[in-house]
Amino acid sequence: MAISDWHEHDRPREKLLHFGPAALSDAELLAIFLRVGVKGQSAVELAQNLLNHFGNLHALLNSNENEFCEAKGLGQAKFVQLKAILEMSRRHFESGLKKGDAFTDPEAVANYLIHSIGFQQREQFGVLLLDQQHHLIAFEVLFKGSLTQAGVHPREVLKTVLDQHATAVILTHNHPSGNPNPSRTDLELTRTLSDALTLIEVRCLDHIILGDFGRWHSMAQHNQMPV
Repeated sequence: MAISDWHEHDRPREKLLHFGPAALSDAELLAIFLRVGVKGQSAVELAQNLLNHFGNLHALLNSNENEFCEAKGLGQAKFVQLKAILEMSRRHFESGLKKGDAFTDPEAVANYLIHSIGFQQREQFGVLLLDQQHHLIAFEVLFKGSLTQAGVHPREVLKTVLDQHATAVILTHNHPSGNPNPSRTDLELTRTLSDALTLIEVRCLDHIILGDFGRWHSMAQHNQMPV
């Protein structure tokens, strides 16, 4: 049965308009993005098959161009369209942070970071550079790969902070494994960088770790920041 033959409240587009995007399943949201299905499959059926193929929506969004384009019903045009949508989402959250107080809204910070590095397959470490009012000056990704105290050099962090004239920072990195809880290495690294920043009178406000499926962990919220 074609989607046009479904009850109005069951069609993804009409359902979104009536009940909002949160009421839609992953397959229904993906079907709106796809717009059309393939021979013998509606857009929703194709979307569900794609989710089954990749395992989940997170893996689909995180796929590279080759992985994405090899899937039935997808191609380079859709890949470009998807990346454009993700980048618009990132810029949306970034503009909100630049207008508002970053530190008082860790959820807004986490949403921005999820769209910036949350989908990366390799571990990345970055710094949110803030002014005196804790508004965002810039976000810099400084290191990629396995994070260790030896691999993340405090001098590079300090140089970036001084170059941007930041007075406070929020540290962040992603856990490609999916679990956002901090490891012992994460806690030790946070203390090392916080101590180094204190020497130049810059406050380290938080360290936000990103997991999968939108999960995140704020060390400040869990009283894990060095004092």
